[in-house]
Amino acid sequence: MNEQAGFTLRGRNPDVLTCIANLSNDEVFTPPEFANRMLDTLAEAWAARNGGANIWADSSVRFLDPFTKSGVFLREITTRLIAGLAEQIPDLQERVDHVLTRQVFGIGITQLTSLLARRSLYCSKHATGDHSVAKSFVSDDGNIWFERIEHSWVDGKCKFCGAGQNAFDRGEDLETHAYAFIHTDDIKARVTELFGDNMQFDVIIGNPPYQLDDGGFGTSAAPIYHKFVEQAKALEPRLLTMIIPARWFAGGKGLDEFRESMLTDDRVRLIDDYLSASDVFPGVGLKGGVCVFLWDRENPGSCRVSTHFKDWPVSTATRPLLEKDVDVFIRFNEGLSILKKVVAVEGGKTDSLSLSESKRFDRLVSSRKPFGLETTFKGKTTKVANDDLLIYQNGGTGYVARSLISTGVQLVDKWKIFAGYAAPGTGNKDTYPHRIISTPFIGEPGSISSETYLCIGPFDSRAETESALSYLSCRLTRLLILLHKPSQHVTRKVYTFVPTQDWTKRWTDADLYKRYGISDEEIAFIEKVVRPMEAGDD
Repeated sequence: MNEQAGFTLRGRNPDVLTCIANLSNDEVFTPPEFANRMLDTLAEAWAARNGGANIWADSSVRFLDPFTKSGVFLREITTRLIAGLAEQIPDLQERVDHVLTRQVFGIGITQLTSLLARRSLYCSKHATGDHSVAKSFVSDDGNIWFERIEHSWVDGKCKFCGAGQNAFDRGEDLETHAYAFIHTDDIKARVTELFGDNMQFDVIIGNPPYQLDDGGFGTSAAPIYHKFVEQAKALEPRLLTMIIPARWFAGGKGLDEFRESMLTDDRVRLIDDYLSASDVFPGVGLKGGVCVFLWDRENPGSCRVSTHFKDWPVSTATRPLLEKDVDVFIRFNEGLSILKKVVAVEGGKTDSLSLSESKRFDRLVSSRKPFGLETTFKGKTTKVANDDLLIYQNGGTGYVARSLISTGVQLVDKWKIFAGYAAPGTGNKDTYPHRIISTPFIGEPGSISSETYLCIGPFDSRAETESALSYLSCRLTRLLILLHKPSQHVTRKVYTFVPTQDWTKRWTDADLYKRYGISDEEIAFIEKVVRPMEAGDD
């Protein structure tokens, strides 16, 4: 046995990769413990598809991390292969060389991370260095490739990743963050260029960069993680697993086509959904949580969906990712069963989760800028003319001349409800239970709002308005909003699953639970997710 290899491959304690600081919330290091959980799931999937075979005892399987940072996935894969191939390749040094030169490959995302990954994998920043555990490489890079790539600017944005030229067109002493894996029109040709001909990977695994500054107003950033997923699929591995932000579940900025492609792809066989990113990446604020998915090229079918949050019991169900007549992924398994009960009572379409047009609450909800006024609009501080309108605006109230309003005029002199366009803040983290929406309030006749609020109505009387307001305060109502709500923005669309009611009474959750036959277990779930809306909430 080679003494150096034997020493290096002994247990490591402490493990530096458990405490290394993240580069940013966009380039997050994966903790070794979580990387190993992903590898366990990968091994289970491989065994299920290959008659119980042990992936770690197969000397022909090739692995690629196309956006390696700390090198944790490659290191833990190598550790497992070295143990699994002990009988097939008894000599330790020969086994180490085989695994590192023929089975494990990576693409660094920056110069720094490529060096870090090589240090994690080869125990040396150079694969040919004196301290490297690999003895068969002829290149210092080994199988972890990195070269500086430049963006391809078109009208101020990179045509491949959408990065803003004003943010990333900079000197050679700074990283470009032009990731090689997504800066190409032909990913198969790019892989051949990097690693040689006939390089077919069986497994692609990793944690891609999440977003880049797109040069928009303020701190505008565009998601890019979906581009890595699409490129990985194009390489046609047997298995693909990544950890990515969960916001794609309902689409949004740059993600609508990706969402549709994922939700209609029956090769997505597993999703582990983590409602709080900090449960995976301690200390990282990433609104909307993260998910791990497993894509299986040769084994289409329904998806096993598991929901994880803090110390809650894990909820698991095997189901289609896209329900009939629904264009979003319904994130909570319990929420899906509750929604089905609501639709059944309200006479929705057969075998569908779509409410009939006459029962949809979203018909009462305005679009953004219900009266044509931006969030930045500020009314006069005092009422000048008798017909001046009261405006609810960012930071308080003001007055505006009636003659200035040409949008939403049918709502001006009616009773209505105003609800914030942005949900109440929880910082950059996900906490439960929370309110889901900002506290709505009644708008009397003669009042309007800026874009800060959506307008719900019209209603014929104050009594009707108070009835609808009590309904929006119910936990079940706000759970139905949450099921269609991908971000902090509360648009008209998030009310899609909410049915209208009879506006002649004050609604309570007890009324709604009885109406829809909500079980005790479902009530307990609702109350874990949605907190009461109390007087004084902002």
